Amino acid sequence: MLDPALASGDRDLIERLVTNLLDNARRHNAPGGWIKVSTATLSGRAVLSVANSGPVIPPDRVHTLMQPFQRLETGRKATGDGLGLGLSIVAAIVKAHHGLLEVRPLPEGGLEVTVVLVS
Repeated sequence: MLDPALASGDRDLIERLVTNLLDNARRHNAPGGWIKVSTATLSGRAVLSVANSGPVIPPDRVHTLMQPFQRLETGRKATGDGLGLGLSIVAAIVKAHHGLLEVRPLPEGGLEVTVVLVS
């Protein structure tokens, strides 16, 4: 569901944040999978949530995905054209905007990323 969610901040950086989240959700999705995007305003703060039906992610690996050049699969098993920068860039943009970032693996596979920014 896409409700209005006005946020203050650097327009280009917030656009990069949204683009990275959507690109990651598409790129790291299961074949024939789904992507859910929602926006809302809660308690005067803009909230964006992006989730997908990608591979199962061990909960203890989630924090590493926020670090530069980290991917779930490494070495010869790593596929795709990503460099492992998408979520680290998202984290840096959220931090620069004094926002909140929650990343949680979904039990059936995939990831849900929620960003909260001051509106």
